[in-house]
Amino acid sequence: MSVSPLFIYKNNTDIAILLIYVDDILLIASSSTLLSSLIAALKSEFSMNDLGLINFFLGISVTSRDGGYFICQSKYIKDLLGRANLLSSKPVTSPISPKSIHNSSDSSPFSDATLYRSLVGGLQYLTFTRPDIAFAVNRVSQFMHSPSVTHFTAVKRILRYLNVSLTRGLFIPGGSIDSLSCYSDADWAGCPTTRRSTSAFCLFLGSNLVSWSSKK
Repeated sequence: MSVSPLFIYKNNTDIAILLIYVDDILLIASSSTLLSSLIAALKSEFSMNDLGLINFFLGISVTSRDGGYFICQSKYIKDLLGRANLLSSKPVTSPISPKSIHNSSDSSPFSDATLYRSLVGGLQYLTFTRPDIAFAVNRVSQFMHSPSVTHFTAVKRILRYLNVSLTRGLFIPGGSIDSLSCYSDADWAGCPTTRRSTSAFCLFLGSNLVSWSSKK
């Protein structure tokens, strides 16, 4: 049985949202009064420290800017680049080659499948703030069971692209939300091996990109 780490409190116009991951807690509220009372209530029950305004949470940097917040994972990217020995890699302008990888049966098996799976797993987490790599990461994720040299070359291309776009992320503006918009697309049987489609969508709450996906 799974337990949700997200808790929501509502009372008339008051609302608070609490997110828990192991021993890290993120708490937001509709007013400073409600926020203070909830922090006091938590401290009375648990041993905890209030670290103030959020600036870093689970590898994600949060910066307050005019009109909203900017989130990115530049430090996390540097850690991935270090594990792959690509901190000094040559730059590329896109995360995937126009000639997409598929089974690559003409390529020899990659010698370190554990490293491949570790890097691709890290890239999957990175898509939380980098929707621009979602399609490329979906591609390389399809070969976790038996990666080839060609597949690892594709992983390195994603990392080389990230190395020159470290500071990119998502800006979440404040203000009222008056719309919910969704855009979707599919390539219709685009995989030459399985004849399955790659479908994708992005969901906007007002002007905020809140959910996205790209998968076969």
